[in-house]
Amino acid sequence: MFITNTLSRLRHALRNHLVTRGVAERGVTCRPEKQELRYIKESCERVLLNNILPFWYSQTIDLQTGGYCLNHRVDGAWRGAANKSLVTQARTLWFFSRITNSEYGTGLYLDAAHHGYAFLREHMWDRQHGGFYWEVDVSGNNPTKPDKHLYAQAFGLYALLEYAKASGDSSAMALAQELFSLLENPAHDAEHGGYGECFRRDWSRFPEDHISYMNVAASHKLMNTHLHLLEAMTQYYCVTKDLLARERLFELLFILSNTVVDKTFAVCRDKYQHNWKPLKGLRNDRVSYGHQLENIWILMESCRVVDLPNDPLLGLYRSLFDYALLYGFDQGAGGFYHAGPFNGVADQRGKIWWVQAECLVSALWMYDLTSEKMYFDCFLRTLDWIMKCQVDWKGGDWHMRISEAGKPSGDKTGTWKSPYHNGRAMLQCLEWLSVNDPSVANSTDCM
Repeated sequence: MFITNTLSRLRHALRNHLVTRGVAERGVTCRPEKQELRYIKESCERVLLNNILPFWYSQTIDLQTGGYCLNHRVDGAWRGAANKSLVTQARTLWFFSRITNSEYGTGLYLDAAHHGYAFLREHMWDRQHGGFYWEVDVSGNNPTKPDKHLYAQAFGLYALLEYAKASGDSSAMALAQELFSLLENPAHDAEHGGYGECFRRDWSRFPEDHISYMNVAASHKLMNTHLHLLEAMTQYYCVTKDLLARERLFELLFILSNTVVDKTFAVCRDKYQHNWKPLKGLRNDRVSYGHQLENIWILMESCRVVDLPNDPLLGLYRSLFDYALLYGFDQGAGGFYHAGPFNGVADQRGKIWWVQAECLVSALWMYDLTSEKMYFDCFLRTLDWIMKCQVDWKGGDWHMRISEAGKPSGDKTGTWKSPYHNGRAMLQCLEWLSVNDPSVANSTDCM
């Protein structure tokens, strides 16, 4: 359990902060007005259909060498050919597959998904040892970073499952099952729980002090990696009903709802030794508000898939969200800052595109679970910030980063930038709307 005095101080501080700012207190419930729901539909459809989709469909499909060309400047202009990273190739494949599986899907997006799947299967899959390379050259014929890391493998699995659902292609499902087997052996850590993360190309272990592609020692475990393993494993179980996947899913649920949570501060720590002993000190005693809040809604979704009620975890969800709202939310302009020290205000005060996307979904999911106005207010203010500042209405898609002074920076596409976070957020919000108020979701006069 959380340390009672710490949580009491946190809740008292949050209450005083919200009252000072004129924001709804905890426990005040609300039912959204029709105009608020129409605003959500208008905004999310406008962003998805007029901003995200046109950019990624028209600018990133590599007709010369396959896959997606992801090397665009801050203004959306293409720099030229670049190596292709599994993380963003898989995330972009996932997005085109996911949009195909939505009410907004068309054959064009399925074709775009097939284009990405063919590149992953033919050029990024290691036919000798199994699993995906971390990175290949622009042609896909030469692996430039051939070793295996489970952060990227998780996105490979996630993308294969979504594409298999969109296309009905049995080869994608077979590849997903083969990859799941590699996650089980040799990657699963039966002694300490969770997964080893960093492997050579042939899936043998590196020395403990080898620095991985995630810039930590090869022996370390990351909350970030395990969060996306939870996401992929949830989808794998949902599709296959595999009992071993269910067992691993429960294990990951325990890790993400308990092991990675520092009960003293109500924060998620990211870095751990192989036995889940946390790395501490000034460099590690920091919280990523985006990961903190992304963890909430992914836990909710995973519990739903295995028919676990979310109510027993509501105290955890509240504590994680309250912390981020107190220290990481910009009460003046809306939106969330990037990161900060434990028990202190944010000191990395740029606003990152993926943080806004994940916090948007988390706020809506918290409102859905509690009906409390403070979460719905947070959702609307984050959406306002996104519409006004994070979206690049001129160059397409979202700005990677907005400084505290309001200046955009960062590549529009690249090794880490894809349509996965923001595209998923828009679809999640629209699908929530279709369930909670079909009369608004299905109306034709909202745009």
